[in-house]
Amino acid sequence: MIDFLVEPLEFGFMQRALLAAGLAAIVCAVVGTFVVLKGMAFMGDAVAHSSLTGMAVSFLFGGNVFWGALGWAVPASILITLISRRASLRLDTAIGIIFAGGFALGIILISRATNYTADLFGFLFGNVLGASWSEVALIGIIAGLVILVLVVFYKELLFTSYDATMAAASGIPVRLIYYLLPVLIAVTTVASLKAVGIVLVLALLVTPAAAGNLLARRLPAIMATSVAVALLSTVAGLYLSFYLDLPTGPSIVMVATGLFALALAFSPEKGLIRRWSKLTPAPSIENGN
Repeated sequence: MIDFLVEPLEFGFMQRALLAAGLAAIVCAVVGTFVVLKGMAFMGDAVAHSSLTGMAVSFLFGGNVFWGALGWAVPASILITLISRRASLRLDTAIGIIFAGGFALGIILISRATNYTADLFGFLFGNVLGASWSEVALIGIIAGLVILVLVVFYKELLFTSYDATMAAASGIPVRLIYYLLPVLIAVTTVASLKAVGIVLVLALLVTPAAAGNLLARRLPAIMATSVAVALLSTVAGLYLSFYLDLPTGPSIVMVATGLFALALAFSPEKGLIRRWSKLTPAPSIENGN
């Protein structure tokens, strides 16, 4: 058993992958708690897909795709919020516009490069096994900054998430919070692209938080549970990838999905099994049978 756990860690690429994916998982779980609470799940998906344009531009000019993705994702998140609020459109409509436009433009730009197929696969589904120490450090710095902002604005984010009208009446800068959370989602999404890629980043952002929401009641406990689920998914997914020769990003997502399914089934208060047991009438005993 010890050999099973230790053997992958003898390789430098696995050490870097565990750190990079673990850091991404932590920040996704924390930010994802607010994403689930606010019903903004597809904000992260839209930002991730549209960030392909920034990655493509950096790729074509030989730059760092991470900075290219970040340079596109943050303005895209602000633009989604701006379109929704100023044009009186539903948030999902604004998300759909930026999602489709950004992703299509990114595909067009990437297609102009020669031999782009392998690089596109890495963009879409992640390549955490290829993470360098500088990328691990960068993900760690971004994760730390995002969590620091969440700590500083924790009360404002919490109050606004539950009752924006009362928060505004209490003097909380609701407009700032409306734009702050999408920006945090964008930065978190970019930090996670190396681990699971554009297509699967929504799962890392939402699934652990959804499981935490089923297993805990108070927000700090939900966050802690979400982080635990995200880290367990990351470690288990990486080990599955190593021993079974599976793609790493999808392996992490499938473990997270499985843990969510368990939470959905066995949650003490919201679990399907508990609800089913309440709906099923107890057998009656008649005539001694």
